[in-house]
Amino acid sequence: MKKYISNENISKFKNSYLNQKQLKLSRNALTRSQINDVAMDWDAFSITNHEYSDIISTEMKKVTNQKASGRCWGFAGLNLMRLSLAEKYNLEDFEFSQNYFMFFDKLEKANYFLENIINTFNEPYESRLMMHLLDNPVQDGGQWDMFVNLIEKYGVVPKSVMPESFQSSQSRMMNGFLTRKLREFAYNLRKLNKEGITETDLRLEKENMMSIIYSMLCIFLGNPPEKFSWQTRDRKNKFLKIQDLTPISFYKDHTNVNLKDKLCLIHAPMSNKKMNELYTVKYLGNVVDGQIIKYANVDIPEIKKAAIKSIKNNEAVWFGCDVGKMFDRDLGLMDMDLYDYDSVLGTKFSMDKATRLEYGDSMMTHAMLFTGVDIEDGKPQKWRVENSWGTKGGKKGYYLMTDKWFDEYNYEIVVDKKYLTPEILDLFKKDPQPLEPWDPMGALALAL
Repeated sequence: MKKYISNENISKFKNSYLNQKQLKLSRNALTRSQINDVAMDWDAFSITNHEYSDIISTEMKKVTNQKASGRCWGFAGLNLMRLSLAEKYNLEDFEFSQNYFMFFDKLEKANYFLENIINTFNEPYESRLMMHLLDNPVQDGGQWDMFVNLIEKYGVVPKSVMPESFQSSQSRMMNGFLTRKLREFAYNLRKLNKEGITETDLRLEKENMMSIIYSMLCIFLGNPPEKFSWQTRDRKNKFLKIQDLTPISFYKDHTNVNLKDKLCLIHAPMSNKKMNELYTVKYLGNVVDGQIIKYANVDIPEIKKAAIKSIKNNEAVWFGCDVGKMFDRDLGLMDMDLYDYDSVLGTKFSMDKATRLEYGDSMMTHAMLFTGVDIEDGKPQKWRVENSWGTKGGKKGYYLMTDKWFDEYNYEIVVDKKYLTPEILDLFKKDPQPLEPWDPMGALALAL
């Protein structure tokens, strides 16, 4: 074929299309229907079964709902923590305040962004790095180590103490105003640096900027509590009341979970990454001087073994995946056989997991919890997933992931270190290899 599309090319393309009679059926269907309704494979849909051989006994009665926000990673982390609290106090249902978590995540991300601006004064404003930093400085997304940093520093509170606000549930406009202000601050800091301002005065200016961000967050989300009381009833209707709590004491004394003992494994079979290697992502984080992002890149069987051990010991597993692929939200089903796009569109989609990552066809987009697994003849067949999109999809908000889907679109899990082999634990003693800020393994933190 020549550089341009010729009339001869158009004629050949047309004849090729007309000679494939089944494509006429596809055209008739797709011009009047949604593609997933046409492509759904009845054989895969019809055998959906939400029963599992192993399931977390403390699973909550009602799933949470992040609504129109990108806080999946925080919801998944808090959902993991609430299972331990529920087990300790025999609770049927409970939610931590996702709004409280969001407040300090935004505050810390704003400070982290300004520090990154200070550390990149020598970068031209149009460089790829600067454009990346300026793109979404206070996005809703995040990674596991960022979650740990926030909880260790600020603790947690019940949702009843700091409930959702309109802005926490519909975060786009709030994020827009915060981003505009932070970009303005970035320009001012770079301008002051060029004018030769002292570091002391620069830091004072940054403090004034952060005070403005704090006030904006109070306006959008409400004031975070410093002390509170908590009262509830357990499964047997027994009344419980605990007074004189702080967010830190509630976390340390009552949640019964040690977040720092949990480690992150990824499966990224890309040409720029090695298996059995430790990685981090440059310029990705929230709490300055907090623990950095660390991923051990291991083979998928090792990830499954660790996840199964955790679930069998009644501990849920936080994970990150590409939820938009081969997925039906109403059914709550993630299945590689769910849609027959090849037959409908007359072409085979043949990229493997590594190629999809390398060529922008897939990345981590959502975090959830594994709360169950179905094992047959010693091998996992499907996984039970607690999502944070309310109760409408799947089985009252609990989804089903087939093991084949796990292989292709699941990228990350977090488990307690006691479920890992000595060889994997040794990886976390190494200095991590840095990945570029735009690497797909950092994409979960870029959710809007």
